[in-house]
Amino acid sequence: MDLFCNTKYVRLRSFHGKYLVADDNGQSVSQSRVKLSKNSEWGVEFVEGTRALRLKSCYSLYLTASDLPFLLKWTGKKVLQSSKVKLASSVEWEPIRDGFHVKLKGLYGNFLRANGGPPPWRNSVTHDIPLRTATQDWVLWEVEILETEIESPLRMPLLTLGSPDVQTATSASSEADSESFASSTSSSSTPKSDGRIIYFAVGDHDGDVEDSSEWFTITFRGSDLYGLKDKLKEETGIDNPILCSKNSFNGELFPLHLPLPPGNASMRIVLIQSSPKCKFSYFAATAAQSCNEGIRL
Repeated sequence: MDLFCNTKYVRLRSFHGKYLVADDNGQSVSQSRVKLSKNSEWGVEFVEGTRALRLKSCYSLYLTASDLPFLLKWTGKKVLQSSKVKLASSVEWEPIRDGFHVKLKGLYGNFLRANGGPPPWRNSVTHDIPLRTATQDWVLWEVEILETEIESPLRMPLLTLGSPDVQTATSASSEADSESFASSTSSSSTPKSDGRIIYFAVGDHDGDVEDSSEWFTITFRGSDLYGLKDKLKEETGIDNPILCSKNSFNGELFPLHLPLPPGNASMRIVLIQSSPKCKFSYFAATAAQSCNEGIRL
């Protein structure tokens, strides 16, 4: 339960490296490698007086353990999106921590399971009790916290006034306030950067980015281009992206082949899916090197 403490929105990443998503039909759920979508964001509602919680999709529907079999003669049952009306127990999930991951225990003691394998199992999500050793990890989920809320006094442990616990908590609070003040004073005099800000968006095969496209940001340390590529692959789910930047002289995009500029200057990167149709796939490294002055914003 502590992994969800004071959490408002999360993403859930499966053992297969894919995210739990609410399908656009407003009924089913599945797995997807693309996490930069509202469909992969789940609101967290705590069930008062219990250890359970509800997960609310971007369609204001709840993750539901249904009674419908996923396939005939198989034990797994469908997981859907539905209203919580008349389905109170089926939309409640008890988080059980397992190391750095969590299991979500639902109706009938079944666990939320991300399936792998060939269709129709691929990318499907069911609730079941895994019996085979090979599928034991399929019920493990990594929790990515997107937004938290201020801790409610109702959820804080109750302490008796004058008890050693209260005195310890008061002392710790004073020390934390002092450290916070010292930290803010220090940071105001000697700013410390945790890395450069990378603004990125996904372009089409011609490198064009629509005006309506949303630009996302990450913080990246160092100048290793391949390290940045791996991080952006993880963020976007694109298997083999070409990282491009805009030439400051002619405004044209070109693929990056050199290390990032020294320092922590922010950068704007356009990711393009590598394919035979992509004109950037045939650029020579020497051509990119001749334009290396354009890798700065």
